[in-house]
Order: sequence, then C-alpha cells, then structure tokens
Amino acid sequence: MSSVPTRSEIDEEYIWDLESIYATDDDWEAAYEDAADRIEELASYEGQATDDAETLLAILELRDSLMREISMIGAYARMRSDEDTTNQEYQALSARAQSLAADASAAASFIEPELQELTKADFESMVEAEPGLETYAHYVDDVLRMKPHTRSAEIEALLADLSEVTGAPGEVYNMLSNADMTFPTVEESEGYRQSDAPSDDESPDAEVEGVEITQSNFVNLLKRPDRDFRQRVYEAYFDEWESVRNTVATSYKNSVKTDVKLAQARNYETAREAALDGPNVPVEVYDTLVESVHDNLEHLHRHAELKREALGVDELKMWDLYMPLTGDEGPDVEYDDAAQYVVDAVAPLGEEYQSRVAEGLDSRWVDVYENEGKRSGAYSGGTYDTQPFILMNYQDDVASMYTLAHELGHSMHSELTKDEQPYVYSGYEIFVAEVASTVNEALLTHHLLETVEDPEFRKAILNEFLERVRSTLYRQTLFAEFEHEAHALEEAGEPLTADRLDELFGDLKSQYYEPAAIDDRIHREWMRIPHFYRAFYVYQYATGISAALAISEDILERGEDAAADYRAFLERGSREYPLELLEIAGVDMSTSDPIDRALSTYRDRLEELDLLLE
Repeated sequence: MSSVPTRSEIDEEYIWDLESIYATDDDWEAAYEDAADRIEELASYEGQATDDAETLLAILELRDSLMREISMIGAYARMRSDEDTTNQEYQALSARAQSLAADASAAASFIEPELQELTKADFESMVEAEPGLETYAHYVDDVLRMKPHTRSAEIEALLADLSEVTGAPGEVYNMLSNADMTFPTVEESEGYRQSDAPSDDESPDAEVEGVEITQSNFVNLLKRPDRDFRQRVYEAYFDEWESVRNTVATSYKNSVKTDVKLAQARNYETAREAALDGPNVPVEVYDTLVESVHDNLEHLHRHAELKREALGVDELKMWDLYMPLTGDEGPDVEYDDAAQYVVDAVAPLGEEYQSRVAEGLDSRWVDVYENEGKRSGAYSGGTYDTQPFILMNYQDDVASMYTLAHELGHSMHSELTKDEQPYVYSGYEIFVAEVASTVNEALLTHHLLETVEDPEFRKAILNEFLERVRSTLYRQTLFAEFEHEAHALEEAGEPLTADRLDELFGDLKSQYYEPAAIDDRIHREWMRIPHFYRAFYVYQYATGISAALAISEDILERGEDAAADYRAFLERGSREYPLELLEIAGVDMSTSDPIDRALSTYRDRLEELDLLLE
C-alpha cells in the first residue's frame, strides 16, 4: 500500500523556513496584538485625508506600514495551515488573520473615497507642498480612475467588513476538497506495479498493491502506462466528486452570485467587467484570447489525435488525456537535479538573477514534498518583508521540475520588485505575474533541449512543453469561457444548478477535445478547479504564456539587451498598468499577435515531436 508521509518524516532541508517570519507562535500573537492596536490609529484619521498634504502622506504611510505587518501575520498563519489543512489550531490562526485583515481594510476604506474628492490638479498641488507624495502618483491616478465605481465611505467600509462573508464559498470549498474529502485506493495491475520487486518471502501470488488517490497525485496517476488502472483512477476520483456535487454546486453558485452582486454594488454591468477593470485590462483582451484560441483549435485536435495514435487505441478516452506522447511516464527527475536544471536554465536572464535563484533554493524557500493533510497544488508566497516561500507537492517527474521553475519565476518577480519599488507598488497583477513564471518554463525547455542528449529525455521535454501549452493556453481559455458563461447565466437570472453547470462544462469540453470521447464524468470536472473561486483569474494564465513565449524568444535571439528589458519589466512591480508594463518587455497584448505566435510555436513543437516519434 503506497502512503503519503507525515510532515515529521520529511528532512528539514526540504521544508520551508517559516520561523524566519516568526520564530514562535507567541511572536505571531505579539504581532497580531500590535497590528490590532494600530488599526484604531488608522481609523482615527477618517475625514482628514484631503485636509492637507502632510496629513495625507501620514495616512498613506501609516496604512502601508500597517498592511505590511498584517500581510506577514496572514502569510504565516495561512502557510502554517497549508502545511496540514486538518490542523485546527492553525485553521483558527488563519481565520483570525483574515478577520484582522478585514478589520484593517474596513479601517482604511475611507481613504479612496476621500481621495476621489480631489482632482488631478488638486493632487499635483499637494505634491508640490509635500514632495513625499510623488511616490503615490500612480496609485492616486488609479484611485481617481475608479471613481465611478467607488461608493461612499460608509458603504466602502461595509463592503470591506463583509470580505470574510463574501469569501465564504471559497473557504467552504477549500476545506471540503483539501481536508474533508478522501479518495479511494485503486489497485494496480500486477504487471504494472510501481513498487520494488517482491522479497524472497513474498509469494508471487501476493495481493496486488493499491495506490491511494489524492488531490496532488491524481493527474500523475493518469500518466501511468496501465490503461485499465488509469480508467479505475479516473472513475473513482470523479465518482467521489459526484458524491458531493450538490454541496460544490451550491458553493460555486453562491460564489458566482457574490461576484455579480459586488459588481452591481460598484455600478458595473457585469462581473467580468468589474474583475478586469481592477487591473485596467480591457474586456476586448479577454474576447480576443477566446477568439484566437477557437481559431486554432485544430492544433489541439491534432495533439489529441497524436495521443490516440501513440497509445495505439481506437478512441482517446478522458483517462488517456494526460498520457505523454512518448507512451510512458517519462524519466524520473529528483528534486535536487531539477533545482540544478532550473538554475542553469535561467542563465540568459543574467548572473545576478541566476545567483539569487540558486541562493534561494539553498535557503529553504521551497516546501518540497507532499505530506499528510498538506494543501494540494503549488504556489509562490511570502510578503514584502519576508523571503519568498514556495509550496510544492514534488513528484520526482518532469512536470514537477517545470512547476518549480514556474514558482521560482513568481518569487524572483517579487524579489526584483521589492529591490526597486516601495510597498505601495510591490504587488503586481496576475496578468503580468504569469508572464514571469512562464518565461522561466520557456527557458527551461530551451536549456534542456540544448544540453540533454538522451533521446527519451528529449522526447519527454518536448512532450512537457506541449502539455504546458495545452493545459495553460487551451485549458485555461476553456475555463475562462466556462466562468464567463456561468456568470452570464446568473446575470440573466437563470439558475446555476449542478446539472446546468455539468452541461455547460461538457459542451465546452466537447468543442475543445472534438476527436476524443467525452463521457459524463468529465462534465463535472469544473468541480475540481479551485481557481473558479477567484473569478476571471484563469484567463491570465493563457495571456501570460502567450506573452512569455514571445519574451523568451526575444531574449534568446537578442541576448542581454532583451534580458535587461525583461528585468526592467519585473522591477516595475505595479507602478504602471499591466499592458503598459508588458510594453517595457516588448509585448503588445492588446492584439492577437502574441497568442497567435504562441499557438504557432505549439504547432511547430508538435510537428517536431511527431517526427521524433516516427
């Protein structure tokens, strides 16, 4: 029986260093109390933001200082909870941190409505009186831009105070999918057992081993060469989701309702318009993505057909979809080897960038392996005042190596931004964040194809590149269509039942994977996607990979000049709007050109691997 280790069984060097934030939980408590006291100080300034330049600067600096501390409090509690989602103590700390953040947001909610009483000329006069306000020029420009969608200070305070409630559907889903749901164990066929050979005292007729399905290993299990095993895993996994379909449908329905109601509260016609207006991305960018992908679905169809041919089956089933074109699971890549590959791959980005990646990997940025109760998936976290932290569930395969490169891209984006920007611009919109992560992936592909001689490994690299584009550009665009249509149904007053959501997702799956057999179970795949609880988020993965492929090609062709432009883009944080930032790196995302270029590269790599397989 395969098993997932407990956290205590994992060596410390593979566990992130949260003690670098707070050495003990008592230190966290002290920081919590200090922040709680400072919230009242911030609230006491209500009504004074536009009195004079000195007061405005004091308010903005106090808010930033408070939010820096609260972000550390929240990050520590959240990551402790992610280490073991069944740990009630850290669930409680995380809930308290969320409440504290909501209180701080409510206390600060007067600032933007009061700033919107100013004109641009008023603010320029205040900058002349207090030059320290110049730092906030872009921030104030963004605030004034949002004036038509900002309510009174009283309503803004209420909306901020309700953030815990409006986030409840996602919290319920997270607890259900990560802490409460358990998946069955599926037997492996004897000829395909992944364990070592039986010992001398084992009978050749010993009981066939089983594999416990988890959220983290599900996709990996669908890469096993035993097709019958893949089918059993697929069916058992989605049957478990079927058992909670009404709960998940209710949770998602209420998440969509929340998005729609909040958009209406801020005078937007649609939830999508509200979501995209925050980062100042025109809705036409969203529509252009969907249209460009639909114009190029034949490449995805060809990919599916090649999978069918490589597997030697009459019909490609949904449990075949993750199988590599190479026909097996590919080479094992242990974590330490993967880390070195990534360090070597980012050399085109400059010596300083490369050395900081290496140093970070040696400084316990990464929580590497899956353990019992650990949150599934991967992310890059941390705050302005901490080192980066990367959560992974590393599986000793090529895909996990690419995930490491991806998350390190996010972490280095944060590091370079912190070097150059004040706290107010230290964050960045997801629209540009996914560029930083995917440039690293593209450079990793280039490096491996340039240096690895083993033909099977090379095939695995090409296959991984194709899978990354398939799952990031095509798949995320499918998801983007799904959530757009789900929100449109809610806005039209149509009920979002489990059956209707199944139908909606199934129809899209049929369009995207036309050559494959679309069964009833895949219709409920929407249930397993946590990103849907952050509405209109996933399309940015697709735009991100499109921009990243263009940027990485430019770096490899032009060298240091292009790399310097790219680093300058990373260093700007959120000091400009997303489309303006990408122009620094040489990409125009207001057009379909980057998307078409990415899909053209996908087509060419597909043909390249097809020839190798022949």
